[in-house]
Amino acid sequence: MAGGITDISNTKINNTAQGTNYPALTILVTVFFFWGFIAAGNSVFIPFCKHYFSLDQFQSQLIDFAFYLAYYLGALALFAYGAFGRGDLVAKLGYKKSIVYGLLFSALGAAFMIFAVEINAFEGMLLGLFIVALGFSLQQTAANPFAISLGNPATGAARINLGGGINSFGTAIGPIIVAIALFGSTQAITDDKIAALGLDKVVILYTAVGLLFLSAAALFYFSKKVPSGIYTEKTEKSQKAFYALLIMTILLIVMFAPVFHSYTLNIADYTKESLETYRLGWLFGALAVVVISLLVIKNKAKKNPSGWGAMQYPQLVLGMLAIFVYVGVEVAIVSNFGELLHKPAFGGYKASEVAPFISMYWGSLMIGRWTGSIAAFNFKPTLRKLLMIIVPLVAFGVVLGVNALSQYDIRPLLYYVVLVLVQIAAFFYTKNKPAKSLLVFGILGIIMMLIGIFTTGDVAIYAFMSGGLFCSIMWPAIFNLSLAGLGKYTTQGSAFLVMMILGGAVLPPMQGKIADYLQSISSIEGFGIHNSYWLAVAAFGYLAFFAYYVNKLLKKQGIDYDSAA
Repeated sequence: MAGGITDISNTKINNTAQGTNYPALTILVTVFFFWGFIAAGNSVFIPFCKHYFSLDQFQSQLIDFAFYLAYYLGALALFAYGAFGRGDLVAKLGYKKSIVYGLLFSALGAAFMIFAVEINAFEGMLLGLFIVALGFSLQQTAANPFAISLGNPATGAARINLGGGINSFGTAIGPIIVAIALFGSTQAITDDKIAALGLDKVVILYTAVGLLFLSAAALFYFSKKVPSGIYTEKTEKSQKAFYALLIMTILLIVMFAPVFHSYTLNIADYTKESLETYRLGWLFGALAVVVISLLVIKNKAKKNPSGWGAMQYPQLVLGMLAIFVYVGVEVAIVSNFGELLHKPAFGGYKASEVAPFISMYWGSLMIGRWTGSIAAFNFKPTLRKLLMIIVPLVAFGVVLGVNALSQYDIRPLLYYVVLVLVQIAAFFYTKNKPAKSLLVFGILGIIMMLIGIFTTGDVAIYAFMSGGLFCSIMWPAIFNLSLAGLGKYTTQGSAFLVMMILGGAVLPPMQGKIADYLQSISSIEGFGIHNSYWLAVAAFGYLAFFAYYVNKLLKKQGIDYDSAA
């Protein structure tokens, strides 16, 4: 998710040098790597915890719930600080200190993870991940605009895309390293043996992660090459927006509370089907809260823009829902992927064998982002076209190479190159135009999810895995379309969009519960997890609709964004 381009052209920053500050940028991109490494590593951590703690599919998805909920609550807290005229906290601290404090907070979360492991508490581990991600929330709020400030604003997009490429490299190798750390080898380990493994491997993993956080914080703090990044842009008061988000948060708590409470009930008093129906109903209620809240905000702000800040722009509010859906589907596809691969119809892989497929999924985002970043550089047309073919194939080779060096069998991944070629063709067709790209990639996402649902075996595996290819360009496309025409509200609008990373906390556990419910009414092994991917079809459907509708909406405002691009 870190590959988005945040427009802060209206922000006055004390670093006005036109030359790129490469030493500071080199240190900064390490933070982008951490986001991808930890988030993608969770995809392997989920099946590990599921078998170790004997969790159902929904419970295993609480790892993503805790992780991405922290992004939302962290961003909401920062917004609340400035909503009533106190000013932007990140602006007061400066980008440098904000990132340092965020890294220290993440290190505290890693320490809490170690404590939770020592007492063998899954709930404590969730809290540890929550604290790690709270630190990430502060880091991400500061890091994107900081990258733009480290040189000429005209080349800011290239620096963000560089960070996005490093982030994607972290997502590609994260599952491999976490799998080796947890399982001790790249060889297949049965689920029974996983349940018998000691959690000491998790202690080692998060000790190393915590030390990396502290090292990065020290690099930032003591480096004289990294500027303070303090800026003085006036924060617009937007109390109505804050109260609307607060009400939405309270309603989400109301919806999730019965689901969690249901796990304390005596299951002997209920049939499995009735219990899963009860839980699923409340989860759909949570999704409805987000959708209805944003639509109500859109209509209220249209009637009376005062006090709504950036939310007075319909493209932003619809874009908030698009970011919510995009992050949710990107994470949900891969977080449930390990369980799908565990089923006989999809290979019957052990939990310790799914890392290469998860690595390729996250690597698919790297393939797309590396290709998308070509447009940020001033290459000649012929060279640009040549690079649009070479770069994605090289990126594909990098992912294969990482897996091969880790002694995984890469033969099941080789024919995936066909889908990489499909993505290359899509890039040539869309010509990097944000609305057209989002529409085409959304439609391709729908097609691939449907192919996955109506097939099994390698075809279905490739189809679901390609969700990473077609999610790859969505973050910057949604950002650019949502922020078009916002003027002085651009920075605040960016904060609202980052807040909607909340989707990663809602859609993955919802897909997990859909899988549990469908399996409770079927005797076919794997029926539930397989058909839970209808949620991904619906998500890509909204993203394609958003691309089509927001382009028309912007044209009515006099903004032909694709032509401008």
